[in-house]
Amino acid sequence: MATGLSAAEANAALDALAASYTWIKLHTGDPGAAGTSNPAGETDRVQVTWDTAAAGVIDNTNTLTWSAVSTTETYTHFSAWSASTAGAFGFSGTVTASGITAGDDFVVNVGGLTYSLNVAA
Repeated sequence: MATGLSAAEANAALDALAASYTWIKLHTGDPGAAGTSNPAGETDRVQVTWDTAAAGVIDNTNTLTWSAVSTTETYTHFSAWSASTAGAFGFSGTVTASGITAGDDFVVNVGGLTYSLNVAA
């Protein structure tokens, strides 16, 4: 049996996060407690729309594209922010490690960015 939040509480918390943190920043390692560690050389934040939480999970509903990235590097994490610059850090997570070459586009397809909370079962 898994421990965690009730599904209703997890969904409510995720929907609140999704409403507040709609900008995604890429990282080359764990973003840390403030969301500022290991920033990618690509400094743009891309706006995300999240679906309505279900079973303690939210996913992106739009394609996220960083066009002509500035730096050759490998992305491993993301952070979610309240604004396109500055703003408040909300949460972070991992992405499937993906090497990218400067000048190429980095794309996260619909449903490719997922954030979840533990739900009691």
